[in-house]
Amino acid sequence: MYEVQALLREYDRARAYTDQLWKDLRPEEVTWRPHEDSSAIGWHLGHQAHVAHFMIRNLTAAEPSPDPELDELMDSARPERLRGALPGIERLAAFRATVAERVHARMTAIAGGRVAAPEQLTIVAVPLLTALINHEYQHDQWIGEVRSEALGRPLPPDPDSDQVSRLDGYLVLRPL
Repeated sequence: MYEVQALLREYDRARAYTDQLWKDLRPEEVTWRPHEDSSAIGWHLGHQAHVAHFMIRNLTAAEPSPDPELDELMDSARPERLRGALPGIERLAAFRATVAERVHARMTAIAGGRVAAPEQLTIVAVPLLTALINHEYQHDQWIGEVRSEALGRPLPPDPDSDQVSRLDGYLVLRPL
């Protein structure tokens, strides 16, 4: 079984890989949609953070959204045609950073036993973090496809980690 702190390092590695996929793009490339039944890179960025927030909130700590206005927009249950205009790059980046800080704070509290049910929450935290990492990489695949195929930009090398491999073309945290 992975340890929470090791998983937090892998979470940071996955987020850093995501940053390599988009931070060098122009704002209009991040918000551009190839067609109305597709999502912009920016939507995927917000969605990754949105899912992380809701999983942490619903499974380990009830807390308000860091940006409630983004909740409906970043929900994958909303049809792509109805997802509307994306916020600016700065707001998306701030949302991602705030959610990552909250993930770290909650998971570190769990790992340090500073929660009401530390053993039970540790059992929840390990697969939760694994799912967050794999979800980040899942959307990285789609971001990468738009980046390389539609925008003609090169892809960065895969993350340098013995714990990450490719499965069905997607980066995944290797199961133990």
